Amino acid sequence: IPLLEIALPLDHTNLEPAVKERNLVNRLFDWMLYLNLPIVYGILGYYLFFTSRNPLSAVEWIGLAFSLGIVLGTNGINVGHELGHRKNLWEHIIGKLLLLPSLYMHFHIEHNYGHHVHAATREDPATARYGESVYAFWVRSVFQQYVNACKIQGRMLQRDALPWYSFKNDMLWYSVIQLVYLGVVSWVFGLAGLGFAILSAVIGFLLLETVNYIEHYGLLRLKTPSGRYERVKEIHSWNSNHVMGRIVLYELTRHSDHHYISSKKYQVLDCHDTSPQMPFGYPTSMVIALIPPLWFSIMNPRIPRSMVPDGQKSIEGATA
Repeated sequence: IPLLEIALPLDHTNLEPAVKERNLVNRLFDWMLYLNLPIVYGILGYYLFFTSRNPLSAVEWIGLAFSLGIVLGTNGINVGHELGHRKNLWEHIIGKLLLLPSLYMHFHIEHNYGHHVHAATREDPATARYGESVYAFWVRSVFQQYVNACKIQGRMLQRDALPWYSFKNDMLWYSVIQLVYLGVVSWVFGLAGLGFAILSAVIGFLLLETVNYIEHYGLLRLKTPSGRYERVKEIHSWNSNHVMGRIVLYELTRHSDHHYISSKKYQVLDCHDTSPQMPFGYPTSMVIALIPPLWFSIMNPRIPRSMVPDGQKSIEGATA
């Protein structure tokens, strides 16, 4: 995919208003999302069946887990993210079911009520800091997002004067549903199937976190004289118009417009001239991010000087 992404051209054009209107009422774009539910669970079931009933080498077993994990991250979490921003309850349900195999259902709470509020600030665990490697980010983001989701859920319950064991405690339901899922996998496919499901889930959510890493790396919202952060603008997300990445990730690469209007459907997202552009597409950038020195050498000079922490500015000046 990265090779195709480099070979194929960029497309900076935005849709005409009339085309956007047609796309918004064209149900094909919605069904492209919904059909990921049988695709994800079909592949998941087949892989669990295959790996639990066939003798495989360690390399084959791990390779299949990575293959499934990539599906869970792209067709699962990524599509679940898009549906999580919709207004219909049943679309939310499909979105949460797509998060389930990656054991990341809490993402629905933290992303919608945490990340979209605090994106590009130090308070957001899903915003990668200047000079932070993707591996350090994985640890910080995974654990802090879960803690944040618990805190957000707690505030919601407190607002409605409800106890933690209330039926409206989604975090409690997510824990129960995910444990039941793992229990069913263990019962049907044995301990080998359980281990395969867990490893695939970890690969799936680390794929998501790698996307999170490149989406806002080093970008920060400045504080106003009142002490509050400026509103999220087009300059606070990295964008890419590489065609292959746009197709594979359902236009997630036009991330600034998504943060500007989070309810905007993927098929009508725009490219903004003021948005910082990545030199490569998202899939290619994800691979580069796995080599921190290479990532820093490419991306650090592209970050606006006003967003670079003061301590890092002095280090860069001394190096220069």
